[in-house]
Amino acid sequence: MSPTTKQTYDLVVIGAGPGGYQAAIRAAQLGLHTAIVEKEGTLGGTCLNIGCIPSKALLESSELYARAAAGLGKHGIKLGAVELDLDAMMARKREVVESLTRGVQGLMKKNKIDVYHGRGRLRSATLVEVRGETDADLTTARVLLASGSVPIALPALPFDGKRIISSTEALALDKVPERLLVVGAGAIGLEMGSLWKRLGSSVRVAELMDQIVPGADKKSAMLLRRALEKQGLEILLQTSATAAEVGSRSVKVTLEGKDGKQTTDSYDIVLVAVGRRAYSEGLGLDEAGVALDECGRIRIGEHFATSVAGIYAIGDVVGGAMLAHKASEEGVACAERMAGVAGHVNYRAIPSIVYTWPELAAVGLSEEAAKAAGHEIRVGQFPFQATPRARCMGESEGAVRIVADKASDEVLGVHIVGPYASEMIAEAAVAMEFGATSEDIARSVHAHPTLAEAMKEAALAVDGRPIHI
Repeated sequence: MSPTTKQTYDLVVIGAGPGGYQAAIRAAQLGLHTAIVEKEGTLGGTCLNIGCIPSKALLESSELYARAAAGLGKHGIKLGAVELDLDAMMARKREVVESLTRGVQGLMKKNKIDVYHGRGRLRSATLVEVRGETDADLTTARVLLASGSVPIALPALPFDGKRIISSTEALALDKVPERLLVVGAGAIGLEMGSLWKRLGSSVRVAELMDQIVPGADKKSAMLLRRALEKQGLEILLQTSATAAEVGSRSVKVTLEGKDGKQTTDSYDIVLVAVGRRAYSEGLGLDEAGVALDECGRIRIGEHFATSVAGIYAIGDVVGGAMLAHKASEEGVACAERMAGVAGHVNYRAIPSIVYTWPELAAVGLSEEAAKAAGHEIRVGQFPFQATPRARCMGESEGAVRIVADKASDEVLGVHIVGPYASEMIAEAAVAMEFGATSEDIARSVHAHPTLAEAMKEAALAVDGRPIHI
């Protein structure tokens, strides 16, 4: 047995996802002697290894396959029979992930951050025990907890990793399921449903709430639902899964609608995508005295401080949106505060994205949330159908919606359903970061022809003066 390594640091980060590794880099840039602890064999966390990145790689590949199979004829491009090579698609996904994880490892080396692969556990506010590839006891002035989250299971549909699966397994199936049931119509459920539908699955989506992407702007969610149903996804709202019987080749699942009517059908695969929960097990939080909230998340106060002096927490393991970029911004801001540098996160301007096609991207308040917050509002909407670039692309689904305060004209929220909405939303986030009005966006010159012209037109529509409708 090798001896336990003993080292002393200014900061030890537990968890090497986007929040943790970016916090470590920023801390090192600011002169803190930093170590990072990761229980998995590679860095990057859920996002890079089994979440954001592999899903986007497969979504991109599946969209190209779908276009080649059925979408290029209208452009005058004729192809013979298009065949799917799922093994090659999965291999490309792995190559993308592996190259990026190597990149994160290189960033640790570049910034002189010590990496420990093993499970990190608090023994006190100043001692982190690591047990894994290398056993180590790390004395530190500060600890940052960035342990992330894990998928939520349902009592009626416990994960078995084969027939009833989470997003992790959905990104690594070795064949296209003939019939796929997705339970949950949030971002993960819709993305995975879209992915496998493009590749040939018959996909049914069951959602407990009365709209897809619960919490999203209702009219935008309706636009996305309409587009996805055109693509062949069957979407059942106000529907829950109440029972399941797993067989050797299929799963029988009973679904119950809002009227109490039950139906039972068989599926090759059932994907449960009803959300994620904070991952805080095994961190020694009880022994260290770190307080949790009623949902099992770590409680934090000002500048990400937990209930124990010297211990901080960010990302999915604390409250707020479970988004990689939210965790990253928190990690950077937290490290800056530790080093005595001003750092902040504007939670009003954090975008969220559903990477279906068309995409749904949003930042700020929905129309419903703005009204609930007491705002009198004006809303401007402009359809992509009236945008020349979108028509040239053959992508006319969706619209840009801007929610503005009636009195001040300040932009309260922007919601985009359409092609490359994930890229377009950055303009809205910057606008909101600087407190822009809809008039500011309307008066900004947008190049022609671009998809972004729909943003300008939606801003003009807030004041009732769009040019092209």
